Amino acid sequence: MKTLKERMVRDMQLRRLSQSTQDLYWYAVEGLSTHYQAPPEKIGPQRVLDYILYLQNVRKMSWSTIKVILAGIKFCYGVTLKRPALVAAIPERRAPQRLPEILNAAELQRLFAAAKKPLQRTLLMTMYATGLRASEVVRLQARHIDSGRMQVRVEKGKGEKDRDTLLSPSLLQELRTHWKMYHPKIWLFPNFDPAHLDEPLPREYPNRIYQQAKKDAGIQKKGGSHTLRHCFATHLVEAGVDLHTLQKYMGHKSILTTVMYLHLACKQPGQTSDLLAFGAPPPPPGIIPPRPDEPAVQPPPVAR
Repeated sequence: MKTLKERMVRDMQLRRLSQSTQDLYWYAVEGLSTHYQAPPEKIGPQRVLDYILYLQNVRKMSWSTIKVILAGIKFCYGVTLKRPALVAAIPERRAPQRLPEILNAAELQRLFAAAKKPLQRTLLMTMYATGLRASEVVRLQARHIDSGRMQVRVEKGKGEKDRDTLLSPSLLQELRTHWKMYHPKIWLFPNFDPAHLDEPLPREYPNRIYQQAKKDAGIQKKGGSHTLRHCFATHLVEAGVDLHTLQKYMGHKSILTTVMYLHLACKQPGQTSDLLAFGAPPPPPGIIPPRPDEPAVQPPPVAR
């Protein structure tokens, strides 16, 4: 007979949940089981509710963290254990309506300048200038950079969806400099850990370097590396990009999610969609001319 974990993994794979989601869901179920020192099959509705209150009142977990744990517990009981009554007993939690704090141009410049290595600086700039999530930027490859169409392809983003987002002239120039320096083979931002040379950087890496750069830059605003995605969307709205285009760049399923950035935007005169220009007028055509025969961002060979 298969173990509960094997059955649950099978159910998640059949529904094509990402590996990271599978890991989080099982972690949630494991936490519940460990708390009561009992298998989930023997834990009833009242104890599940008590566990949620424990996470909220004793562990002081954030709403977003508890939301993920609840999703994992509901999947286990509702899908794998076939106990819909227990799922129905868990009340819906009202989501707090909090708006993210947006960095201004001066703060972004300080943040990028505080990055300890050129690779870290370019990675953070790429997140800001494209709106990529941490899990997406670490899996970026050179072939995803289309300098002919000035787009960045995101493959298997959230929900296993592909999308195209913006490639600004300033970012293209930064990426060409990055290429000359590191000559990445597979991943645009290589993993130099000897034990993981062929693997992408861990998804926690962008947030780690963001938090360090933010601290070194003396920026007090809350939030992690996902703030750069919020800045991307907010600053594009300020630059006059329409919501439907922004929805496509962000990969939002519903435009209602994108509407949030209207509340964050503060229209600035002369704002440009080349975000890394930081308020300067966009460069005239031809400054960074894409060549038709150019393979992604690879520059001409550099003499050693």
